[in-house]
Amino acid sequence: MSVDRRRQMVLENHSQLSVVRQCALVNIARSSYYHRSKTESALNLELMRLMDAQYLQTPWYGSRQMSRYLRRQGHWVNRKRVRRLMRRMGLVAVAPAPNTSRRHPRHAVYPYLLRGLAITQPGLVWCADVTYIPMAHGYLYLVAIMDWASRRVLSWQLSNSMEAEFCVEALREAIEHYGCPSIFNTDQGSQFTSAVWIDELKAHNIKISMDGKGRWMDNVFIERLWRSLKYECVYLNAFENMQDATEKLRFWIEYYNHERPHSSLNDRTPNEAYQGIEPLSRAA
Repeated sequence: MSVDRRRQMVLENHSQLSVVRQCALVNIARSSYYHRSKTESALNLELMRLMDAQYLQTPWYGSRQMSRYLRRQGHWVNRKRVRRLMRRMGLVAVAPAPNTSRRHPRHAVYPYLLRGLAITQPGLVWCADVTYIPMAHGYLYLVAIMDWASRRVLSWQLSNSMEAEFCVEALREAIEHYGCPSIFNTDQGSQFTSAVWIDELKAHNIKISMDGKGRWMDNVFIERLWRSLKYECVYLNAFENMQDATEKLRFWIEYYNHERPHSSLNDRTPNEAYQGIEPLSRAA
């Protein structure tokens, strides 16, 4: 279990156990519980929230266009700051540009295997992505593992850093509960080109597929998931901390999987599509 997950298990206002005792029980140092990534100023957090929302509308915006957008919103910030904040959030313009890819220069890249492939059966192809989650006084990163055919979210993890470990934790959880897919598709982000991620896929004989550089449409279904999650959950709530974010995201993801029908799935929910339940019109 990751440190982030164990940190979430510690409750500051527990009625019977102190923070020190809870940290000992879940095997983390008390300092680890109180640790938070170095945060940004209130202005920078507001800029990050604005950029996050705009990026969902215009994923081709680089730092130059995003700077123009912010100036039109009344925030006179220079491009250097916007570039730094976009890099910290993991936002990269979809159009190829020099020195903007999040891929680690020493990590290997694999070809895209899904072009022209008819993916109609659940469990054959999975995909994953990482997105930025703004909070009232900081930010987190969310990774989700999704079944391509059914759009079902199989597992997810929150982290206060963009290291690969929390992505691997989500992958292991999905494999434990749902078995292994034939192909796993991601973008070329550093988490998904890292040795720990690649080794985990290879250990389970899963074929590795990666989007072309700047081709967000190659992983379009999980991009649509982020759009829905942001507008239906994240932007409607000012998450106070990781525990608050975890609870509200869990509620929304359960709703998404079990109650939110998709027209592309013949008005079935992702869970119904994953289980092979026929649409109501056909079952009647």
